[in-house]
Amino acid sequence: MMDWWPAPAKLNLFLHITGRRGDGYHLLQTMFQFLDFGDRLAFEPRADGVVRRLDEVPGVLPEQDLIIRAARLLQGYAGITRGADIRVEKMLPLGGGLGGGSSDAATALLALNHLWRTGLSQSQLQELGLQLGADVPVFIHGHAAWAEGVGEHLVDVSIDEPWYVVVAPPCQVATAEIFSAPELKRDCQTITIDGFLSGQGLNVCEAVVCSRYPQVAEALKWLSDFGQARMSGTGACVFVAFAEWRQAQQVYDSLPSGWSGFVARGLNRSPVHDKLAMFEGARIESGML
Repeated sequence: MMDWWPAPAKLNLFLHITGRRGDGYHLLQTMFQFLDFGDRLAFEPRADGVVRRLDEVPGVLPEQDLIIRAARLLQGYAGITRGADIRVEKMLPLGGGLGGGSSDAATALLALNHLWRTGLSQSQLQELGLQLGADVPVFIHGHAAWAEGVGEHLVDVSIDEPWYVVVAPPCQVATAEIFSAPELKRDCQTITIDGFLSGQGLNVCEAVVCSRYPQVAEALKWLSDFGQARMSGTGACVFVAFAEWRQAQQVYDSLPSGWSGFVARGLNRSPVHDKLAMFEGARIESGML
């Protein structure tokens, strides 16, 4: 029986662009927090080196899937001759700004590093993950974090873990489209963690996305009646925080007809690291360490 591993969603609680590198990558400041909601992956090691995805993922061909690419990247880097059958249960929308593909890739790297007994350190996995996408390292890191650079310089933070209402407008937003937009603000003043916690910071991608995707603007406007609504990443999902589950659920229950979304708890520790800790504890108890 295949064992399921979580691949949690993330929120960008704010997003500033402070500059651009010579290679075109944007320099960012952001705050990442995980959610207790996301995709699930299961892995069955194979002896023949074949890596295959057993489930169809609408809009994502197997050869383009970050899960498959992550597994093969790990194989090549560590010289692994084993393979894996991989099950995928998708819950996160494509093009939603919740990090679904990046989280899937990170969980694949963490799980297969464990199952294949590869022995790579977390920092090595983060370096591999950065080759797949700027958000992958924070999912491997596994803790809510203040991020700078292209997203790879991480500082752990312990912040409130509120309940979020997340709304997924009926559109997909391509990160490349927004980051290449000529009107995108790329010269934000840097702020500090204390500055963010005192109320500074916004998502500079919101204005660009809202001008191109009216569904996102509509969702933000609706959510703003209940608190400080914000878009995650380059969209399309938007969110607002509540201190209590009941408050969040009441707002979610009043979603306009035809809209989709969910209620989730903010987490400072990724559940995939809880999964790894459970396996580590079992190995210690069995005397394998």
